[in-house]
Amino acid sequence: MEVLEEREWRARAQAHRARVDAWVNPHLERREQGRSHPVEDFLFTYYSHRPAKLRQWHPGAGVVLRNAAGYGRDYRDTPDGATLDTAALMERRKQSVDWIAGLLAATASRPAFFGCFGLHEWAMVYRTPEVRHASWPLRLGPDGVAAVVEERGVRCSHFDAFRFFTPLARPLNALQPTRDGQKDLEQPGCLHANMDLYKWAYKLSPLVSSDLVADCFELARDVRALDMRASPYDLRALGHEPVRIETPEGRADYARRQQEFAERARPLRDRLLAACEALRTAP
Repeated sequence: MEVLEEREWRARAQAHRARVDAWVNPHLERREQGRSHPVEDFLFTYYSHRPAKLRQWHPGAGVVLRNAAGYGRDYRDTPDGATLDTAALMERRKQSVDWIAGLLAATASRPAFFGCFGLHEWAMVYRTPEVRHASWPLRLGPDGVAAVVEERGVRCSHFDAFRFFTPLARPLNALQPTRDGQKDLEQPGCLHANMDLYKWAYKLSPLVSSDLVADCFELARDVRALDMRASPYDLRALGHEPVRIETPEGRADYARRQQEFAERARPLRDRLLAACEALRTAP
């Protein structure tokens, strides 16, 4: 057991809340005003982790918080302070931890693919009047979007992107991802697979530290910005210049940025996988 002195764990908890509030507070203000932001609000609306949960700091398994008592429902008090009741949590979470570990390991084992060029967002508005972000114009218009999709084709390996494709776009995808086959297709170059590290981190919480959850959130937030800059939407009014993947220069730029995110994601995936393995092998 690692023991954190009271001054240290309180400082870490305060620093975590300050870090997270820079993301959370603008979202809550927009929500109160009835406004939405297709980039900044996505992580709070698509994923199930509520802002209050994100703000709460946890040290992770195997840590005692000196002089803490009644820290939370998943904690137990000891003579030295509060610590996570890891054994009780793992009784309920073992199947989930095993599944997440399997997906992370399978994803990490594959070579990264950088040839999709973000066309999943284009496939989501392909030949349909029902546009997800209807408040924002399409840069090339509906016919221009269709022409790009038909010319380039789509190669999306991520089920949770593919499931939002329009019915006419699905047959154009080189792959037909399914939920059951998720572990067989996910690869470390995929923007959505790297964005989802945030999902796996918060699903493991409080068994992993909130610092790791916040690190994954920060990556996902940056990935989402590229995701939408390369999309068919015109978000220049929000300060997001397009990555014009309909051009050779834009595709090269997208692939370069995609590789950078894959490099940033690798150590986070490794940390999550290491945490899973430690939980699975703990006595």
